Amino acid sequence: MRAVFFVLTAITALSCACSSNLCDEPEVRAVRKYISSSWTKTVRETPEDDGTLIGLPFPYTVPSPEGMFQELYYWDTYFTNEGLIRDGLVGLARGNVDDMLYLVDRYGFMPNGNRTWYLSRSQPPFLSQMVRSVFDARPDTLWLARAYPTLEREYAFWMTERISECGLNCYSGKGADENLVTEFVKTGERRLKHVFITPGMTAVEHDRLGRNFVAEAESGWDMNPRFDRRCGDFCPVDLNSLLYMYETNFADFARILGKGETVVEEWEQKAERRRKLMSEFMFDKLRQQFYDYDFVNGKRSDVLSAAVFTTLFAGLATKAQAVGVVRGLELLEFRHGLSVCENRHYEYEYQWSFPNCWPSSTFMTVMGLADYGYHRDAVRLSEKYIRLVLESYAKTGKLWEKYNVIEGTESVGSEYETPEMLGWSAGTFVALHEYLLKRK
Repeated sequence: MRAVFFVLTAITALSCACSSNLCDEPEVRAVRKYISSSWTKTVRETPEDDGTLIGLPFPYTVPSPEGMFQELYYWDTYFTNEGLIRDGLVGLARGNVDDMLYLVDRYGFMPNGNRTWYLSRSQPPFLSQMVRSVFDARPDTLWLARAYPTLEREYAFWMTERISECGLNCYSGKGADENLVTEFVKTGERRLKHVFITPGMTAVEHDRLGRNFVAEAESGWDMNPRFDRRCGDFCPVDLNSLLYMYETNFADFARILGKGETVVEEWEQKAERRRKLMSEFMFDKLRQQFYDYDFVNGKRSDVLSAAVFTTLFAGLATKAQAVGVVRGLELLEFRHGLSVCENRHYEYEYQWSFPNCWPSSTFMTVMGLADYGYHRDAVRLSEKYIRLVLESYAKTGKLWEKYNVIEGTESVGSEYETPEMLGWSAGTFVALHEYLLKRK
């Protein structure tokens, strides 16, 4: 009870923003100590292929200390790395990146994870930003020069295999074989608790449904209401924002490596073209907000999600557009944190929806708000996330994959057994705590 008392005391004190003693609360320090002492529990070594597990040349981290998710996952690892770097484990973070560069060289893209069953799809592209974070922490131009052509190869995958007719990028399930398509139809039924296979369904309809579920898995948001079970028909706001980061990162990398102004300008032009396309197809001038674009039907989604804040995280939104994006907090922020989707009626219960707070979305939102000067909002969301983790940790002694923004607990709507988590939950906690320390 003593731990609970102190945590609740800390939570009460948070209302005064970072001028309070939040950053120095013993409960916060206790979680930081737990995280720093637990990183090693997530380290794995697989130097050679072993059955379905793809061998990697360097030790790597997995999201969960035990149980589910015992592979190197793509986008999870970005948020893990942000925690590792801030905890002084730059070498381990660089090893994660080097393993991903190896996988891109081997397969032509970064798979969902280092399992053979993940070779049909990728995940949200964060590798260029991971390279940037490691380079910023430990500058090494020779290493950056080796990484550069591999990053170009991954970028080419997205620009050839995941490009829509409107010029923006999309997720896809076209790489899945028939067996995987069938498996994903069954997976979708199980996770959404609904029978989609009807007596009148044609083989084409069955194939399309399964491939869209595969695409949704590639998006990392499996499952969610943004895409109406037609993920492959949409150009997502977050995917294109991340690829905008690739283009701006490439411009910076080319400048650092002395590749000449022509190369730098080419990347800058690619970024500007994407910005204009996103403003044309995704930005609703009436609502002053970004929405995923359904390029098949030529219209925007009407579901507001936390993905909009990736336009700030990537530095893509204009200052005028940012005003509308930030106003999205009115529909997405709740007592205990940021919901990944607005609270409204949806046809199914999705785990990537209200009332769930996912650390990855909170991280990008906070960092994006801070970059655009919205520090009051960034501080408030950081404090809410830390409160949420503190209260849950006091009761369970663990970190979790996602949290409930209404109850302020780890009791969430989930499509599988929610595992204990270190990975992105820990990385986000560390990053937001460090941000608050700087704001004191």
